[in-house]
Amino acid sequence: MTNDMPESPSPAPAPFSRIPYVIGAVLIGALVGLAGVYGFGGLKRNASGNAACASAVSLSRKIAPLARGEVAALTMATAPLQLPDLAFEDADGKPKKLSDWRGQTVLVNLWATWCVPCRREMPALDRLQAKLGGKDFQVVAINIDTRDPEKPKTFLKEAKLTRLSYFSDEKAKVFQDLKSIGRALGMPTSVLVDGQGCEIATIAGPAEWDSDDALKLVTAATGTGS
Repeated sequence: MTNDMPESPSPAPAPFSRIPYVIGAVLIGALVGLAGVYGFGGLKRNASGNAACASAVSLSRKIAPLARGEVAALTMATAPLQLPDLAFEDADGKPKKLSDWRGQTVLVNLWATWCVPCRREMPALDRLQAKLGGKDFQVVAINIDTRDPEKPKTFLKEAKLTRLSYFSDEKAKVFQDLKSIGRALGMPTSVLVDGQGCEIATIAGPAEWDSDDALKLVTAATGTGS
């Protein structure tokens, strides 16, 4: 059986078929214009941050062979990463920021009294501060207890941990800030940071920070070793 219906002519191209392309071109032009006003500054800032942190990556590669034994769990930085300017308070309730330690190598540590591995780690951090703390290096241990602000102070006093300065963030925002860049997956968390606020290495979990392995690595990170 054949189809006797006449074949329909091919439809002519719609006269507005180019409109999406025109709109797209206009939108792209507008976005480029906005980038010129807003975006390029951000790109420059990111590029500047990456440039500033390139040396931290080079340092990380250099000292990577020292990440062994008691600090073998350290994850060495392989890409430039500048940490957020973490905000917290000192023992007197005065505001502090990570940038207050610019020019120094810093071991940022997040701890809480409800975290058993944190409590066990604190004496080693205290001894690390006693051995290497000074103009080139500091341990900045930030407590994130959110309920009783006196509890962590009591813990440090009873444990006779006197070398560590007391810092706290009762809202635990420092944890969220590090978590947002993939550097706080649990407690405790420690990040070794260079003088520009750039990541050298990160560890999720406790470490024997006063061990020979840790002391050699931190000393090398400060650039003060022989």
